[in-house]
Amino acid sequence: MALWIASVLVTAITANSNLLPTIVLLGSFAVPVAFVVWTYEHGTSGEVTVPCLFRAFVVGGVLGLLGASLLENYLLHPSAWMYVGVGLIEEAVKLAALIYVAHRLRARTPRAGLVLGATVGFGFAAFESAGYALNALFTVHGLSLRAMVETEILRGVLTPVGHGLWTALVGGVLFSASHGRRRLRITRSVVLTWLGVSLLHALWDSMHGIAIAVALRLTRVAWQASMIDRGYLPRATPEQGHLIALLNWAGLIVISAIGLAWLHVLTVRTRANGQEDGR
Repeated sequence: MALWIASVLVTAITANSNLLPTIVLLGSFAVPVAFVVWTYEHGTSGEVTVPCLFRAFVVGGVLGLLGASLLENYLLHPSAWMYVGVGLIEEAVKLAALIYVAHRLRARTPRAGLVLGATVGFGFAAFESAGYALNALFTVHGLSLRAMVETEILRGVLTPVGHGLWTALVGGVLFSASHGRRRLRITRSVVLTWLGVSLLHALWDSMHGIAIAVALRLTRVAWQASMIDRGYLPRATPEQGHLIALLNWAGLIVISAIGLAWLHVLTVRTRANGQEDGR
């Protein structure tokens, strides 16, 4: 983080565009990498080594991102259900990437599944955030360092309760279903967990639109109702803008709380069943 801040300050002072890739990489990877290290330090099986985590982060993250890009390009079209499709596709490709990375592991404990799942998810998030930061850099008025920095800060703050959390949940259930077996098993519980995290993902991505719809439903005036009836989205008033922001953040907090509570229940159940590493 210190290096990222220093890079931003020096770039702002010198206007040296050669430093922009440094800002993109440091800002996109700092939080995901820190959380991967944190999960690793809290204990895994002997087979989940640093090279294994590196492979899960880079190979799993990139394969997931490429697979999602291809499938979303060919299968999704603008509709009211588009975000549901995004959630299903991205969580499916991350699960597939996790299976590819972990298929040779012999010790498949739920804790290892949580760690490797989180690592694949954080890798996906890091590379995706780099793309968002790069897109934010280019504006109609030229290069915008401020827009890029704001994008990286926002995505960095939200990263721990996004892709990493969702794939950790699927990984924990996948490894729990495969505990003591030679091959990874896609059981009913794995499918239900995938559907559940896909729903959380869809709600997360669509929360801003949901907040707009709820705010307009609660506070819209006659001229806004007339524009909606004619197929136009009216401009929000300042008061509505504040309400939309409040509803959006409240929704994200609720989704995050559900995901974290789910993770807590999963880890408690794992301990109760005696499936921790070394037991």
